[in-house]
Amino acid sequence: MKDTWKEISPAGTIHKPGSAAEYNAGSWRTFKPVWHEKNCIQCLFCWIYCPDSSVNVKDKKRGEYNYYHCKGCGICAEVCPTKKKPNKAITMENNK
Repeated sequence: MKDTWKEISPAGTIHKPGSAAEYNAGSWRTFKPVWHEKNCIQCLFCWIYCPDSSVNVKDKKRGEYNYYHCKGCGICAEVCPTKKKPNKAITMENNK
């Protein structure tokens, strides 16, 4: 840690490559995505666009979220093709 604010490096600087896995980004989440498997069409857009790699995929099938890394940005819900249907595959819910 630097001593004064003048010595702090610019935002976005990576001090230790590969260290993102150590941070619990989910701890600051206000809303969380909830996956409704029965409504999912397995397009995997949520997986492609997730900036946190929080969407689990195994054998080319989407699985539950990794909430440890999910910061609740809602990108997955926004890119989901089912978002305009009454039975959405991903909804954003309060993180209580």
